[in-house]
This record gives sequence, C-alpha cells and structure tokens, in this order.
Amino acid sequence: MSDVLELVDVSVVREGRALVDDVSWSVKEGERWVILGPNGAGKTTLLNIASSYLFPSTGTATILGDRLGSVDVFELRPRIGMAGVALADKLPRSQSVLETVLTAAYGMTAHWHESYDAVDEDRALAFLDRLGMSEYLERKFGTLSEGERKRTLIARAMMTDPELLLLDEPAAGLDLGGREDLVRRLGRLARDPYAPSMVMVTHHVEEIPPGFTHVLMIRQGKVLAAGPVETELTSRNLSLCFGLPLVVEQRGDRWSAQGLPLS
Repeated sequence: MSDVLELVDVSVVREGRALVDDVSWSVKEGERWVILGPNGAGKTTLLNIASSYLFPSTGTATILGDRLGSVDVFELRPRIGMAGVALADKLPRSQSVLETVLTAAYGMTAHWHESYDAVDEDRALAFLDRLGMSEYLERKFGTLSEGERKRTLIARAMMTDPELLLLDEPAAGLDLGGREDLVRRLGRLARDPYAPSMVMVTHHVEEIPPGFTHVLMIRQGKVLAAGPVETELTSRNLSLCFGLPLVVEQRGDRWSAQGLPLS
C-alpha cells in the first residue's frame, strides 16, 4: 500500500511561532483519517500542507508521490479534492448548485464561457444525488442552508476524481439533524472501496463518520497520537489532547466523549 501523503519532520513557523512542530505522519492508500485537536492546535495547517497551498518551513511533504518544492502544484492540485469554509467564501452566491459543482471540472470557482461535456454533467448529478442534493440543482448557492452548502462542497470536491479528499470541519455550524445526515453520508462514502483516501479535521469525536480508520491527535502543533482509531482514540489520549479529563465511549460504529463532573 503506497503513501498518499507523507510528512517528515515538518514544521511551519510564522512570526517566530511554530504552527506545527516537527510533525511526521503518513496516510496510505485507502485510509480514512480524522485529525482531532483544540482550536489553534495546527489541524488546518496540516490540511493546508496536504492540499499543497502551504509549504513547510522545514522538513519534507510528499503528496501523491510528488515532493512539495519540486513539483508543479497546478498539476498536483486537480488530484486533490478540498472542501471547507475557505473555499465556500470564494464561490459566487448567485451561482446554481449544479454550476457550483460543475466549475470544479475546470478548476474554477465561477462559471464563465466554458462548456461542459455530458460526462461532466452526469458526474456532477451523480455526486449531488449521492449527497442528497438532487432536489436543489437550480437553487442559488447563497440561499442554501449550512448543511446543504456543506454537501454541495463535498460533491464539488469529488468532481475531479481526486486521489485524496480533504474535509475541513465539514459538520461545523450544523444543527443536530444536519450533522447526523452529513455524518451518515460521509460514512457511506468512507466505506466505498473506490472512494479516495480521506482526511477530515474536526473538534468533536461525535462527528467521526463510521468507516474512518485512523486518528491523528494534535496539540500546540505537536502530534500526541496517531494510528488506528480503535487503539488510539482513548480517554487518556483525548484528555491529553484537550487538556482536561475526558471519557471516550464507543457505541456501535459511533464515538462520544464527555468531561468528568466537577467534584
């Protein structure tokens, strides 16, 4: 099984502060990773490196077999699917849901004068259907609820048939129903053997979809634990990660965590 992503002794330093500090981590083909940690831990920084939009200050980052610094990132980026708030802010609010997904086929954020093949439209329709968005094709992106917007972004990220799918807090801002619907759909995607390797950032163990195989815990830029979710997602590790006593429970294929009561 080959490495889809490999970081070796990676640090990112800004204004004298290490956003991530001496991180070594690898994601292999077919693995589904969740990155857990408190605010400011370095989760999104790792995702930005994995997407090739941020280069390490020191260390090496190899993505899909190509080392950052010695590869044309504009050739690399179409092989990586990315969904997150930063992208949502760049997309035209007046564009339809279908157009929002289709533009990814050309690596664009807005529809211009390009024309799309039937195969492009079929792919967009299939991904939107898979994410429960078939009834919203002509709706304007700016009128969608938070959950509908997140599902549209994930469909968009899948358009280029990526080899690596990166999800930055996909359930952030969702109500309970929206979160559970998204987690259920991501779980179905995670269990698909033909789906790309996946890395998802979250603050909450309740948002880990069924089918995710590995967890990386990070605090203050340093990796605390990394490995199979069954062995590494423990009360001890999560307590160290978030800095207070926590109890982790697994029920079926879902996880939950709560703090110990104050004495």
